[in-house]
Amino acid sequence: MASRIPVSIQNSLWFLSSPLHSINSEGLHNLKNRIHFRPNFFSSSSSSSRRALYCTCTSSNLPTGGPYVITTPLYYVNAPPHMGSAYTTIAADAIARFQRLLRKKVIFITGTDEHGEKIATAAAARGSSPNEHCDVISQAYKALWEDLDIAYDKFIRTTNPRHEAIVKEFYLKVLASGDIYRADYEGLYCVNCEEYKDEKELLDNNCCPMHLKPCVARKEDNYFFALSKYQKKLEEILVQNPDFVQPSFRLNEVQGWIKSGLRDFSISRASVDWGIRVPNEDKQTIYVWFDALLGYISALMEEKGQATLQTAVSSGWPASLHLIGKDILRFHAVYWPAMLMSAGLSLPKRVFGHGFLTKDGMKMGKSLGNTLEPNDLVKRFGSDGVRYFFLREVEFGGDGDYSEDRFINIVNAHLANTIGNLLNRTLGLLKKNCQSTLVVDSDIAAEGNAFKDTVEKLVEKARVQYENLSLSLACEAVLEIGNAGNLYIDEHAPWSLFKQGGASSEAAAKDLVIILEVMRIIAVALSPITPSLCLRIYTQLGYSEDQFDAATWDDTKWGGLKGGQIMAQPKPVFARIEIQMEGEDEVELKKKASTKKKERVPQAQSQTLAEA
Repeated sequence: MASRIPVSIQNSLWFLSSPLHSINSEGLHNLKNRIHFRPNFFSSSSSSSRRALYCTCTSSNLPTGGPYVITTPLYYVNAPPHMGSAYTTIAADAIARFQRLLRKKVIFITGTDEHGEKIATAAAARGSSPNEHCDVISQAYKALWEDLDIAYDKFIRTTNPRHEAIVKEFYLKVLASGDIYRADYEGLYCVNCEEYKDEKELLDNNCCPMHLKPCVARKEDNYFFALSKYQKKLEEILVQNPDFVQPSFRLNEVQGWIKSGLRDFSISRASVDWGIRVPNEDKQTIYVWFDALLGYISALMEEKGQATLQTAVSSGWPASLHLIGKDILRFHAVYWPAMLMSAGLSLPKRVFGHGFLTKDGMKMGKSLGNTLEPNDLVKRFGSDGVRYFFLREVEFGGDGDYSEDRFINIVNAHLANTIGNLLNRTLGLLKKNCQSTLVVDSDIAAEGNAFKDTVEKLVEKARVQYENLSLSLACEAVLEIGNAGNLYIDEHAPWSLFKQGGASSEAAAKDLVIILEVMRIIAVALSPITPSLCLRIYTQLGYSEDQFDAATWDDTKWGGLKGGQIMAQPKPVFARIEIQMEGEDEVELKKKASTKKKERVPQAQSQTLAEA
């Protein structure tokens, strides 16, 4: 039975004055040995491109109004990044890129959650301080995001002193609302979840249903947030705004939690030293979730200037979309809205909870030896293949499964064959028969041709699916454009028409313009999913990287290519994935790849490409 002890604001904000500790070289070395970084990653003189990491869009030519703010969770740094966190971030990046194509000012926030008992324990296990540990794991996330072409705008770390100032100011606002009280609490605590659990939700032996580890009995003096006070308000919000939680079946889960009765929750820890101190309290640190959720707001601040809640909120809050895994839905759809209402701040517009990833139909885990390492996937298959597979093959919102065989088959069929081969063979024909020069505008080439209408309908279909966060269906719509292009070129057989000369040759030249216009549209429409691949396509069509970066969704309209434009020399934009078998040398691997390529190309086309 918890007894309330009244608490009032007696003093102004109290801030920790000690700076973050510098990295100890020995401790850093020990941690780096456990995490793979590219050479010179920690060197200040590294010249690697940061283009993938930071969006440098200006506000010119953007519509007025508030920005589109999208967030991933702030990832917990008890361990290096895994495929689950990579999946969330890839999806968020695709959504952010699409919104930029719509000319919206986008603020894409990601970052790391660096406080709590698990962090201190993980650091101690590695023989380093919590600060050193957080520095290295945070950099591991940044390195992976760069490798995956993640174009984030803000990367917030909860150990940033400016974030700590926001957390303390927010805490005092909630305290002033009368929603924080002190009480003794005794219960079963899951260290991995960093929260107390109800016995009714635990498995046998008091095991956490998420981590399958026994919860420990704890009793401590804590500060509590009066969550129960907001039950009716939360119920009303979900009724009045059913789109607040998506997909709809996640909304049903949240409504079920609320209707079953909300309990006040502890927002401080007496037993955890690694955290932000409760204002005016030496022996309590702020609960890691009460701390981390505020990273979505503190991230909005500029690096310079006063670190105040008002400054942060006026820089873009409320968020347009919180993108999270379903395991942290309760924190984002119940705790967070109540906290914001208590502080008098606006609620985010939408919370989207996606599902889990499995491997070969089984839940992943170290004990099973079937974990999926994102760094390994990117190294073996490249960022485009990884991004495309998970966004195309996992229905966004539901659970998804990874199988290496399926990965290779899908990526080869869609990216190497349907898209890559179509571009390569068309440019090859253009080089041989038209000196790599377009003979006419794409608008003129498609006059009276129903194929143009087909493409325009598929482009609109893709746009709608992107808007609905149906990323898999958006990929499918763009791939349909590629399939239509392959069918068109096979039916019209321009390689045969060129041999006939005269009017037939002129028709063939127009057909090539039509197909290359299709490739230009695909390069824009698929760019949220596979940005590097689409850049390669765009540059093969004679455009610069700056022109690609400046493209908007308006550029998916038919008519971009103009007569007289010179295309680049044809070369594959996506290499087919071939798995080297044990004992097979590189010569045999290349021979096998060449044989498969010939098998994929119809005889008439094979002759044309060989002659080119």
